[in-house]
Amino acid sequence: MKKRFNLPGLAFLVVLALIWQGIAILVDSPNFPGFVQVIVALFHDDTTLAIEIGYTLERAGIGFALALVVMLPFGILLGRVRALGDLVEPVIEFVRPLPPIAMVPVAMIFFGTGDAAKIFVVAWSASFPILINAIEAVRGAHPMLSTVARALRLSRVETMWHIDLPAALPQIIAGIRLAVAISLLIAVVAEMLLSTNGIGMYLARAQERFEIANGLAGLLVIALVALAVNYGVLAIERKVLRWHHARIGMHAKA
Repeated sequence: MKKRFNLPGLAFLVVLALIWQGIAILVDSPNFPGFVQVIVALFHDDTTLAIEIGYTLERAGIGFALALVVMLPFGILLGRVRALGDLVEPVIEFVRPLPPIAMVPVAMIFFGTGDAAKIFVVAWSASFPILINAIEAVRGAHPMLSTVARALRLSRVETMWHIDLPAALPQIIAGIRLAVAISLLIAVVAEMLLSTNGIGMYLARAQERFEIANGLAGLLVIALVALAVNYGVLAIERKVLRWHHARIGMHAKA
C-alpha cells in the first residue's frame, strides 16, 4: 500500500495558483484577491487562524468520538439482532434525511448556544454514516461466520466482538472516513451560525467586513487541515486493515 509522491498533481496545483494570480492581476479589483494576497493574509493572521482552527478541530473531534462510541456498537447490535433492527429501522429512516443544519434550532433549545449545541450537531451528522455502514456490514457478512460462532458456543456479545466487528471492519472504516469529513464540515457551519469563535466564525466575520483575502485564507486553512486529517485517517486504516489489503492484493495477483 505504498504511495508514491504525486509530482504531476502538485505541479498542476502550482499551475492553477499561477493562473489564479494572473487573472487577479488582469482584473485588478479588491474584490478579486490573487493567490499571493491570500498567502499574505494567511501569514498575517497565522496565530488567529491557528487558534480558531483549534477550536473547530476540538468540537469536530468530540462530536465524532461521541458518534463513534455510541453508533458503532449500536449498529453492530442492530445488524446482528435482526428483529431489533427491523423495529428501529423505520425511526432511523425517518430522522436520517433531516439536514444537520436543521438540527441547530433543536440544539439551541436543549443546549443553548455554547459548545454543547455545536458538538451535538456534529455528533448527529457523523452518526448516520457510521450506523448505516455498521448495520449493512454485519448483515452482509458471510453466513458461515454465524455457523462458526455457534460451533464455538460464543455468546451474542462475544459473537459481535470476535466475529461481527472484524468481518465488518472494512465497510465500517469506510463509514468512519465519511463521518470524519462530515464532522469537520458541520463543525465549521455550526460555528458560523452559533459560535463566537472557531474557523467558521472567522469566515463569517471576514464576510461581514468584506475581507475577501482573509476569508479565502480561512478556506485554505480548512482545506489543508482536512487534507492532513484525511491522510491521517488513511494511515490508520492501512494499519488496522493491513490483513484486508494484503488479502485483496493476493486476489488481484491471482
